[in-house]
Amino acid sequence: MELRHLRYFVAVAEEGSLTVAAEKRLHTAQPSLSRQIRDLEYEVGVPLLVRSVHGVQLTEAGRVFLEHARLALMQAEAATDGARRAAQPSKQVFAIGFTTGQEVDWLPRATSLLRNELADIEIRVSSDHSATLAEELARGRLDVAFLRGEKTPDIEFKVVAQEPLVAVLPSDHRLAQRETFDPKDLVGETYIGISKVPRVLRALIAEYLERCGIEVTPAFEIDNYAMAISLVASNRGFAILPASAKNFLPWSVVSRPLEGDAPTIAVTVGFRRDNASPILKTFLSRIDGLDAA
Repeated sequence: MELRHLRYFVAVAEEGSLTVAAEKRLHTAQPSLSRQIRDLEYEVGVPLLVRSVHGVQLTEAGRVFLEHARLALMQAEAATDGARRAAQPSKQVFAIGFTTGQEVDWLPRATSLLRNELADIEIRVSSDHSATLAEELARGRLDVAFLRGEKTPDIEFKVVAQEPLVAVLPSDHRLAQRETFDPKDLVGETYIGISKVPRVLRALIAEYLERCGIEVTPAFEIDNYAMAISLVASNRGFAILPASAKNFLPWSVVSRPLEGDAPTIAVTVGFRRDNASPILKTFLSRIDGLDAA
């Protein structure tokens, strides 16, 4: 039994057809693939597939074998990757996390602070909710994260910028013709609110609406920009989001500055106080120039 037999079998099982697997996945002749599967079944000693005019189906033995075949292929791939990494000079890893949407604006600035070290380090990037990023920092899975500053044990925060909040609305809505958005226009409209997951943003928007004397009940409550923007477009609603959400707007949705004393939300960089990474030390020593980078 060879790895190619496992690859062939997995392809056939997933496609449900010898012909489709041969043409689209394996780029081989169907008779040759059938022969390879028969050889595999002979080696295993039990039928793995039931063939019919409608395609192929896994036998009970085939379903069990499929799980092990996938695992074996994953382990073989991991072994190959491990060997290749071992043959290369090891690089220090610097893991950076971003609140979803901020990576567009802040990743280039963050890497610019380490431009002289980039050739000798490996930068890993991820994006998620602030609460998840804080947890990843606490567990040591991230070296630094651009997130909302919330009290978290052992995590220190540095404010690097203030990001304004903006209104997001359908591009063909009558209010989209205005240069700014009056929050009083939310009354009577479909309002897309923020869930309890992005706690800092939710509290900031609630305080702003209260300051404006506005009471509005959200039709939906979401915890990510993409869903908010999708609901704005599909339900012709309104949302208030950080300006970085503009990086995800399709043609059917636009953003407008809020009128009056518009709120801002701090862009903070968080890191563990006990992280001894020399890359982090270098990054933090240059962080004062981050906003202008």
